[in-house]
Amino acid sequence: MFSSLFIITQQTLKELNIFIKFEIESELMKKRFFKAIAKVNKVILPSFTKKGLDIAKANKLQLAIIGWRAFVTKNSLN
Repeated sequence: MFSSLFIITQQTLKELNIFIKFEIESELMKKRFFKAIAKVNKVILPSFTKKGLDIAKANKLQLAIIGWRAFVTKNSLN
């Protein structure tokens, strides 16, 4: 009955801790990367809200830019 239970050793806990630490660090790096991309986007890409663009009348390039900015913003905030 007890053979099916997992025995958690100190080594297993160390490996789990290293894995969790790596996951946290990779999330922070991802967030920093997207924050930097968001700053570049703000400088380079046009702001369609300031221009009062109607999304229904936007062409495909404008829609792609809007989608890209939304994707970067979402990932920089998470």
